[in-house]
Amino acid sequence: MKKISSPTPSQQETRQFGFVEWFRPGEHERTEAVLPDILASGASYLRTHLSWAEYLAPGGQQWFDWLIPRVGSKIDLLPCLHYTPPSLSRTGKASGAPVDLKSYADFVDHILTRYGRYFRHIELWNEPNNLLDWDWRHDSDFLLFCEMVGGAAYWAKQRGFKPVLGGPCPFDPYWLNLMGVRGVLGVVDAVGFHGFPGTWDSEEATWGGWDMHLGEMRGIIDRYNAKAEIWITEAGYSTWRNDEIEQARRFIKALNVPADRMFWYSWCDVPPDVPVQEGLWFDPRHYHLGAVTHDNKPKLLARLLMEGGVTRLEEVAALAAPHIASDATPVVVTGGSGFVGSNLADSLLSDGEDVIILDNLGRSGVDQNLSWLIERHGGRVHPVLADVRDLMGIEAAFKDAKAVFHYAAQTAVTTSIVDPLADFETNARGTLNVLEAVRKAGRQAPVIFASTNKVYGALDDLGMVELDDRYVPENDTVRTKGIAEDRPLDFCTPYGCSKGVADQYVLDYAKSFGIPAAVLRMSCIYGPRQFGTEDQGWVAHFLIRALGDEAISVYGSGKQVRDVLHVDDAVAAYRSLLANVDRVSGKAFNLGGGPRNAVSVLSVLREIEEITGRPVDTSFGPWRAGDQSYFVADTGKLERETDWAARVGWRDGLRHLAEWLIANRFGGQQIRREKRKVVA
Repeated sequence: MKKISSPTPSQQETRQFGFVEWFRPGEHERTEAVLPDILASGASYLRTHLSWAEYLAPGGQQWFDWLIPRVGSKIDLLPCLHYTPPSLSRTGKASGAPVDLKSYADFVDHILTRYGRYFRHIELWNEPNNLLDWDWRHDSDFLLFCEMVGGAAYWAKQRGFKPVLGGPCPFDPYWLNLMGVRGVLGVVDAVGFHGFPGTWDSEEATWGGWDMHLGEMRGIIDRYNAKAEIWITEAGYSTWRNDEIEQARRFIKALNVPADRMFWYSWCDVPPDVPVQEGLWFDPRHYHLGAVTHDNKPKLLARLLMEGGVTRLEEVAALAAPHIASDATPVVVTGGSGFVGSNLADSLLSDGEDVIILDNLGRSGVDQNLSWLIERHGGRVHPVLADVRDLMGIEAAFKDAKAVFHYAAQTAVTTSIVDPLADFETNARGTLNVLEAVRKAGRQAPVIFASTNKVYGALDDLGMVELDDRYVPENDTVRTKGIAEDRPLDFCTPYGCSKGVADQYVLDYAKSFGIPAAVLRMSCIYGPRQFGTEDQGWVAHFLIRALGDEAISVYGSGKQVRDVLHVDDAVAAYRSLLANVDRVSGKAFNLGGGPRNAVSVLSVLREIEEITGRPVDTSFGPWRAGDQSYFVADTGKLERETDWAARVGWRDGLRHLAEWLIANRFGGQQIRREKRKVVA
């Protein structure tokens, strides 16, 4: 018997993997969109189906004439040949055995002749429809199957190809042994195995671990064909609960088991309008097995593989290692790897607190913030890589919390318009999950929530005066003090609605359940550790573009005004709210730089030109939905109740951010003008 052993570290570094992806007839555009991303992930193999029934349907041959060469010319292709056409089936169904068993081998022969130059291995049907049509335990049925697949495998091998016997799900050693007894294992080059630990209830009852099952397989195969390889032709994990980090962990585990190849099932989620084998939405887990969503948005697994391959994936997965002393009472920071969250966590950790960083690492780059925290503070950083949408996955993180800062959110108005359901699930349902986790823990831990000025709507009723470089309100009080908390709520855009719902739930949990809780409705925060994008974090985004000598797109006239606030001041505000939570519980406060830090977009662009010493290439486009012409926070209420005040002026703060970006993102290049001192 061959010894089954785990790969050595050097083997793991070069370990190859593949993906499974089914392409339906006519999906030319989707194939063209998906294939480059699969290649960018570092995949060496692709397993896809070549359905006999679809091939003989009208237009089927033309479809596969396009698909197989298109895919097979780019990647090592494993076509899986299955599904008898109903017209040739004994049962009249596409899953039944053909009337003439040799017809399957004839079809395999035809495929090898027509497409054989695009692949070397070919996967043969394992059993009809996962044993639903045949009972192979009855010898007559099993003989039919062995004759069909064995004959096809023998002929493929005679023609110089390498047949792969598809693996049943769940694994059945009795079935595999009978395949050996009937001679099928003797004529194949590899045997497939399917495993989805943690996903299917039916598998959980019998799952004994990769090593046990593959070792059992190896023992059986060696009796009949010791040269045959073991391939994991399907391994996967469903993210139906949004636990994407667990999918990444399961991928790493499957990649490192003792098998000769591993195909991850699958690259794309099943579209919500496509029925699976059991029917439309028979089980939601079927629809979330992909490394990307059905509309090709990368989940954590795909994003990390495309950023840096398996090494990058392993680095990030290794970050999650919370080890909290039994008597510790940590502070939980949700979204703690994000911009404001990581700065707040650093402040707490610097004061000796244990901090749980609960984050799904959904945004590119935020894992760098988590690594930075761990490097600075070591064992007092306790990463919990989970998603606030997954209540069961986050509850344990709040069990012993003495305080909670809740930043985890979908942060872009534009994204909320594209996908309002996902926006609601993260911002509204996610916040409710956090509140429920705190309530269930029973410690009455204070909750400080990061809300937004978008809860006040677009402020269209404010009369504006247009000056050369900015808008200013006609109302003297608003112009001199800003927008106060007595401004009526007027949710606008899905983002404003979801954050507004969360805002109100936090305040109500203080009233209904006695949980000390308060809300900060933030204006524009900027500063170090911000990975700004066009949709969110515009101050950092402008600086990143300008420092990289790239053009900047402005939506609207550029005269819109915001009261920008340095992140150091924002952190101080959050901590002051927690320190005074007994007095401020159940209240909401506006948080921004106030009138002294009120700047237009054009003013910021001019200052960036001063910092970089060169003009900024700027273009202007249409206004975006829900964008406010003017928002400046009246922070008087916060100042009176907590003694907080903004201390960093916007020009000094902007230069501070530029210096951080240059040091951490642009290799330390020099700013051309003399540096200004940042007011601490």
